[in-house]
Amino acid sequence: MNFRAIATIYHAEMARTGRTLMQSVLAPVISTSLYFVVFGAAIGSRIEEIDGVGYGAFIVPGLVMMMILMQSVSNAAIGIYFPKFTGTVYEILSAPVSAFEIVIGYVGAAATKSLILGVLVLATAAFFVPLEVQHPFAMLAFLVLTSVTFSLFGFIIGIWADNFEQLNIVPMLIVTPLTFLGGSFYSISVLPPFWQTVTLFNPVVYLISGFRWSFYGVSDVDVGISLVAILGFFLACLAIAWWMFRTGYRLKN
Repeated sequence: MNFRAIATIYHAEMARTGRTLMQSVLAPVISTSLYFVVFGAAIGSRIEEIDGVGYGAFIVPGLVMMMILMQSVSNAAIGIYFPKFTGTVYEILSAPVSAFEIVIGYVGAAATKSLILGVLVLATAAFFVPLEVQHPFAMLAFLVLTSVTFSLFGFIIGIWADNFEQLNIVPMLIVTPLTFLGGSFYSISVLPPFWQTVTLFNPVVYLISGFRWSFYGVSDVDVGISLVAILGFFLACLAIAWWMFRTGYRLKN
């Protein structure tokens, strides 16, 4: 294992975040804080408790997960796309660095950024609503698994994309709608039976439900199923990334 190569890629990506601090850190935290103000304070005061949890506190896990999903995909996709765009990816591919080490460097950096943002958003939420974490280890497990998995998904998108339009089309037209429809602001139990069944085909439901369980012990889906879902998606993304490097898909042409 070439740890120096991994550390070089990792530090280069983290340094890019430092150069774009306003866009990479402050903007997501501020925008998520606005959700707390609008939904938690303004709308939450008119909504009764959901499963015994105040509405303002109920939406916190959903908002944190929504931000982590979108930031993980975005950071990882941009991280690998720009070396492709500028041609510096060929220097990386020609270096004595394995595909696995390249993935660890890029995905690790993107996941780290998302985890930092997740902690900042949780700290910000504590100023607006009372928070309790009944299962802290489960919460950390969901945070890490989600950050790594969707960073890997974003890495795949960055390799697949040939232009900026393709780079943004999946996060904007697929990830964002699935997140908003995944129970971020509501429990799927309030939906009619037919739409409850349809919603279960949305993978984001399992992530938000499991993460919310780690806070309040309530969930729309069994926590075991949530863990299996995120692990299954992680393995699928890992297999696709391996195939891309093995075949040189949109990397060596």
